[in-house]
Amino acid sequence: VIRFSEEIIRDAIRYEIQRGGQIFFIHNRIENIKEVAGLLQRLVPDAKIGIGHGQMEGRKLEQLMLSFINNEFDVLVSTTIVESGLDVTNANTIFINNANNFGLSDLHQMRGRVGRSNKKAFCYFITPPYHNMTDDARKRIEAISMFTDLGSGINIAMKDLEIRGAGDLLGGEQSGFINDIGFETYQKILNETIEELKENEFKDLYKNSSNKPKEYVKEIQIDTDFEILFPDDYINIISERLNLYNELGELKTEEELLDFETRIIDRFGELPTQVEDLLNSVRVKWLAKHLGIERLILKQKRMVGYFVSNQQSSFYQTATFSKILQFVQQNPSICTMKEKETKNGLRLLLTFIKIDSIKKALETLQKMEV
Repeated sequence: VIRFSEEIIRDAIRYEIQRGGQIFFIHNRIENIKEVAGLLQRLVPDAKIGIGHGQMEGRKLEQLMLSFINNEFDVLVSTTIVESGLDVTNANTIFINNANNFGLSDLHQMRGRVGRSNKKAFCYFITPPYHNMTDDARKRIEAISMFTDLGSGINIAMKDLEIRGAGDLLGGEQSGFINDIGFETYQKILNETIEELKENEFKDLYKNSSNKPKEYVKEIQIDTDFEILFPDDYINIISERLNLYNELGELKTEEELLDFETRIIDRFGELPTQVEDLLNSVRVKWLAKHLGIERLILKQKRMVGYFVSNQQSSFYQTATFSKILQFVQQNPSICTMKEKETKNGLRLLLTFIKIDSIKKALETLQKMEV
């Protein structure tokens, strides 16, 4: 990476010509490409220079390229038309003027025009000072100068993905914000958006597409002071515990959970209390989602459930919610329902007392579902 220096350019061209090689000089502005070629001719008077760009007649451009391949002149001053499909083994020096204006893939492609023989190759990225570049341009130049080894294309591609973002699947943008929030979160937001569109703008198209009952709660957050985990002295390998947590998070049915429990006992022995509570917490999560609870707090012998945050949700007209209201009316000694103002707006809360274990929480929610 260099600044525009007549001395460096002159010395590099002379060195390449002295060892019998040829030079690419990339300048992507057709309006003054002849002036650039004139500058190079002034710097190296004995060099033979050709000019090529996309506005030339096809036959003339083809003849120019063939002449360069046949080593009939030393320096080809051209636009980016040479970035692919051209193999000149004798050309082992390339200058890319205003490299900060190109994308990473373009820079990588153009750098690949040299180094196609057993001779050492040189690539000069001519840029303004770093403080005069945009942040993204500076990141691109740093990346292309960092990854120079053979096979480093994948690293450049990943860096390009990081700089530009991965794009919007449901839109016209080719770059996006996925890197800022993570792929899983992006997928979650995407799925929620699709479901929302199905329920609102396109509900007529999807009203007969599925007989599945509607899910009003996609994800539930559980806060608790109970120990719900795989203890270190039960499963002492960290990676094994992480794998089991991931597998547990993917389970959807009681049959899958029972099979998971059987395999755990078979591998590690009888379940300690913490693991029993962990498995029951999954059942609590399933029940709470079915009951329209988005957040569940199990602390200080109390269980507090936060219902669907959208006050206009059709959940509040369902038979499930009617059943919950009936249960609250019939059991005022163990539970209460009230509205509470939170930082996210007005929320409807369901509170139970004397909940001293995960098992008791599960049994209480099961009574409501019956």
